[in-house]
Amino acid sequence: MDSIVDSLNSAYQEFVVAAVNVLESKETSGGQKTAAMDAALENFKQKWELFRVTCDQAEEFVESVKQRIGSECLVDEATGLVAGKCGHSATGLPPISAVRLEQMSKAVRWLVIELQHGSGTAAGAAHSHPSTPFDGRFSEDSAQ
Repeated sequence: MDSIVDSLNSAYQEFVVAAVNVLESKETSGGQKTAAMDAALENFKQKWELFRVTCDQAEEFVESVKQRIGSECLVDEATGLVAGKCGHSATGLPPISAVRLEQMSKAVRWLVIELQHGSGTAAGAAHSHPSTPFDGRFSEDSAQ
């Protein structure tokens, strides 16, 4: 995380320096278009793009951390490991195993994939895929 913050800070500083260089070139040339001004503008454009890319990377990192924390909270809540740990109160529902939660997650993913491919067999796809074994303790699995 420190490296992301450092690269974001560095890209920002370079962007600001490039902006200052454009303003100084403009002042030096009296507002006339010169080779130095063109070079400063090109450098400014490059630093702007670099800054944008670095911001996008930082945003992606933050989103991935948010998703990971959310997933951990969901698993903790679903399995009953720590009630209220993630700011949620106990729901009164019986906890399910982490394995069962993963199975359900895979089933949903397979349904989405099947629906995206326009297959008419989407309704049974989640239960028929060999990589999604189901826990026999749950009656809804054995009924399939």
